[in-house]
Amino acid sequence: MRIEAVLRQKGDFVASTRPEVTVKEALAELARHQIGAMVVSSDGIRAEGMISERDVVRALDRSGPAILNEAISSIMSTDLQTCTPEDEVESLMAIMTRYRIRHVPVVRDGRLVGIVSIGDVVKSRMDELEEDRKALVDFIYAR
Repeated sequence: MRIEAVLRQKGDFVASTRPEVTVKEALAELARHQIGAMVVSSDGIRAEGMISERDVVRALDRSGPAILNEAISSIMSTDLQTCTPEDEVESLMAIMTRYRIRHVPVVRDGRLVGIVSIGDVVKSRMDELEEDRKALVDFIYAR
């Protein structure tokens, strides 16, 4: 299955925020959208980084609660792993495992077109397994 199929199922909404937003404001957005990470983008087109719950927890441990008033640019992850809509879900699973990440921006020609989470990947895999199961049952009972 390709990433574009995952995006068709889940939609192309991408929660994003600007790098100058404070950590506290970013946390409020994460809570409002009920998500664990957001893309950081100055222009809403290019992914410059990601801010996740993990980033905040690590920053709080290092710097204490004062970090909540700092810009997310000071703690966001900037070494981004991305994928394209044409990539296969299996290759994205390998990237997520290798880099121990849960959210991957989807880009086409340098433009942000979506985001895929580990939950999206698991759901797509479960859907594939269910289709395989149904095909096997149909094959067995068609005889």
